[in-house]
Amino acid sequence: MAAAHDLELESVNLDMGREMKEELEEEEKMTEDGGGKGPAKNKKVHRIVSKWMLPEKSRVTYLERANCFPPPVFIISISLAELAVFIYYAVWKPQKQWITLDTGILESPFIYRPEKREEVWRFISYMLVHAGVQHILGNLAMQLVLGIPLEMVHKGLRVGLVYLAGVIAGSLASSIFDPLKSLVGASGGVYALMGGYFMNVLVNFREMIPAFGIVRLLIIILIIASDMGFALYRRFFVPANGSAVSFAAHIAGGFAGMSIGYTVFSCFDKALLKDPRFWIAIAAYLACVLFAVFFNIFLSPAN
Repeated sequence: MAAAHDLELESVNLDMGREMKEELEEEEKMTEDGGGKGPAKNKKVHRIVSKWMLPEKSRVTYLERANCFPPPVFIISISLAELAVFIYYAVWKPQKQWITLDTGILESPFIYRPEKREEVWRFISYMLVHAGVQHILGNLAMQLVLGIPLEMVHKGLRVGLVYLAGVIAGSLASSIFDPLKSLVGASGGVYALMGGYFMNVLVNFREMIPAFGIVRLLIIILIIASDMGFALYRRFFVPANGSAVSFAAHIAGGFAGMSIGYTVFSCFDKALLKDPRFWIAIAAYLACVLFAVFFNIFLSPAN
């Protein structure tokens, strides 16, 4: 009986193998004939995205249900809003120079300023304002290149959660560790995406194509080094007539990404709310938020 059972299983596996082979041959034939060119291209895009964004065990599930609905609206909308605000302050507000903005953005109702912390929207809206061309181009490039594939895989709600967690963590960390300095830029959100992706690549390194994994890690490190260099310059080497800008948001956004972001991005084919790691990360995040609120009300030197 056992032998008969084994033969049946082998027969089933052979049949499945033949079916998969036939499907692949049919797909290749359609591509060669020019028929189904759109679907074939879409599958190729999704296959590339899955290799860059997911460990091997999750790729099959993604490819089975992959589609562009809903499209990556969150990242595109945020990027357009940031670009629109930058153009507004670069063109229609008085500036000494538009390559590195100064006077106009410091009077913006969006920028985080320690003396105006009671205007709580500034803890989030500062992400819309950028200090110069290099600043906004770096953030837009990174969040589009990384954010769109992430949103294709994980959808806008999850990516938005990670991004905004990084933005809020950035402003609260700046209010604690650099309490007398202003804050601009979406680096907190961008670093949250990078932190979550970085941890996902690191933990699943062997499954995410080692050669590409090394390249991805090196690219992330290069971008972080370049962006942190610009942030440190804005903080410590700003001209005497300029205004220093805090860089704590970069670090806090990265930590938010490595905790909440990693948990969210590693739960692609699982129910996020049922994962205990998610609730542990959320609890730790909320504890830090409560401490930051307490610090700003009672202990901040900016009071």
